Amino acid sequence: MVIAEVSRDRLADRAHEHDLVAVSAVASADGALVDLAALAEATAGTNTRVLIDVTQAAGWLPLSLGWADAVVGASYKWLLAPRGAAWLALSDSWRDEVIPHHACWMGGKDPWASIYGLPWTPAADARALDESPAWWAHLGAAEAFRATAGLNKADIHTHVTALADKLRAALDMAPAHSAIVAVRHSGAAQALAHAGIRAANRDGATRLSFHLYNTDNDLDRATEALSRLHKKHPPRTSLPGSAPNRNERP
Repeated sequence: MVIAEVSRDRLADRAHEHDLVAVSAVASADGALVDLAALAEATAGTNTRVLIDVTQAAGWLPLSLGWADAVVGASYKWLLAPRGAAWLALSDSWRDEVIPHHACWMGGKDPWASIYGLPWTPAADARALDESPAWWAHLGAAEAFRATAGLNKADIHTHVTALADKLRAALDMAPAHSAIVAVRHSGAAQALAHAGIRAANRDGATRLSFHLYNTDNDLDRATEALSRLHKKHPPRTSLPGSAPNRNERP
């Protein structure tokens, strides 16, 4: 097996060179968006499989991924579920090729008939890949999904990207139309902490993420804390999407 790393801006152009393209729709480190439409066009009618991780996208970014061979995601980000609940969707053509190496009773055609021994008959669909779930996490995920399923996804997208781009503008950063902002100032995390704002350090930057519960007041607090720092220490040059892909971090 040969694994290659390709920069986001060349992903669509080089997809045909590979058997499988595995990519995050939104980069964990800085919120950069992959051009999914270009990737779909580049791989249409080819033998290249596409797996898309939507952990950092599902819940705020409108997605239409019926063309992908596999879509996978954890649910503890914008889907607001507890850690431990994740999911996978497979195309029919790829499901026929995937072997359930961790086969268990939950993946059986009739789980309650396969719980006590052989013969084990796998489910005909992607459920054959199921394992016994983290029960409490999935219980919380079910409630979270019920709460968010009826929300207007376009409104959430508009809300979070507007807040994020306002913060970028205040820090002299280009708009990125992403819910994630990566601030490359040394001391940014400390400045935010002093303002009572929690942020993560990822890939040499301080990462802030906006969701439906964030308000203009939250934005103002972050802007005030970071603007003071920005005036003292100009940012290191780095725009979302300009850096090559790196291994994703949670």
